[in-house]
Amino acid sequence: MILEGLFNNYRMSVFKIIKCYMITFLALILSEISTIRAEEQDTLNKKNNFIYSGFLQDGRIMSSNRFLKQMNATDEELGEFTAVSFQLLKQTTGKSLWEQYYRYPQYGVGFYAARFFHNKYLSVPVALYGTYKAPIKKWDKLSLNYNAGLGLTFNWESFNPAESNYNISLGAELSSYIDAGVFLSYEISPHLDLGFGYSFTHFSNGAMRIPNYGLNTLAPRISLEYRISRFEPPKAKSVIPPYIKKTSIDFSFYGGEKNVIYPECNTDTATIFNGIYYPVFGLNVILYRQISYKSKIGIGMTVGYDGSKNSVVSLVRDMPVPDQSFRKENVTLSIYPSYEQVFEKISLFAQPSFYIIKHQTTYPRPTFFARIGFKYQLVENIYTGLSLHSYNFHKSDFIEWTIGYQMPLSKRWYK
Repeated sequence: MILEGLFNNYRMSVFKIIKCYMITFLALILSEISTIRAEEQDTLNKKNNFIYSGFLQDGRIMSSNRFLKQMNATDEELGEFTAVSFQLLKQTTGKSLWEQYYRYPQYGVGFYAARFFHNKYLSVPVALYGTYKAPIKKWDKLSLNYNAGLGLTFNWESFNPAESNYNISLGAELSSYIDAGVFLSYEISPHLDLGFGYSFTHFSNGAMRIPNYGLNTLAPRISLEYRISRFEPPKAKSVIPPYIKKTSIDFSFYGGEKNVIYPECNTDTATIFNGIYYPVFGLNVILYRQISYKSKIGIGMTVGYDGSKNSVVSLVRDMPVPDQSFRKENVTLSIYPSYEQVFEKISLFAQPSFYIIKHQTTYPRPTFFARIGFKYQLVENIYTGLSLHSYNFHKSDFIEWTIGYQMPLSKRWYK
């Protein structure tokens, strides 16, 4: 009976996916027929490099914290989810150099929605995100590709002990959406591509609201892409000029807030779990060497201040009031190597960091921490960015919002 029930649930889930995709596939075929007829009637029709894409996903939530472990142990169906997404993409054609050395990628925006079956503690989250896709290897009509997405997710049923919702995965109704995966794509017609792959999706609010253990999914994905006109990369490889290496010093200031909960406070539950917000800020100085069109390496130093360290809270009319006066023991100094992956105006960076000055605190943190994030070039030499400060390789500490200046160095400084 148990096996029969599992089989029926699996069969219904598969039937739902097949039904949805049959409807989507039929709609795309009809759209393709009408487009082809329009092209036949208009011989002057110009190339359109936009792509309409969608995917369906069906799988299980990963048991990454005690709430999710207990949920999955209680009933296997509680951890199941189905997700759907629609994307508007643009096919690059090599007009810029970065499009050529990244093998003519696609980029655009997407809408995502997921349903976690039989689980009232997670609701139906929706996300808006930017996405990027690029080929790894291509064989005639078949290609192996990778994809990445970054955005914001709304409509979570977040942690709220006053309403008996102990979902420690997410402490706020808003979270980030981070997605990465690989997939095989096959050209089934001049306008349609069918894809199969796997992707990992991570939801977290970066500890802007505690608790924040995060929620992860790893599941198969089936996708369809409709192209108004297919772009074919030139068979003759274009000559990319050798990169002239550059050196610079980056100065940037970051600021943010850190949420801390004091469960020992003798007040109501809702007030306790709203927590206290403390300022975090600092100055980064990094010596960078850009060694290719794609990569920058560097060594950096950060002087930071964390207002939550050694904090003292008192109750005033049953409300926790922190002492947020400046403390010199809250100042830290850290050093780190830095690596940046450059995509013209956007770059991604990773900085494994070590404190060399760190005073003893009430709630100590490890000497090692990590910073990962992205930067966007606003104008020449001025950029803004966002990064996650984390420790123990998986625990978010706070979000850093950054504004910076890149000072180029002439060759005579470093010959």
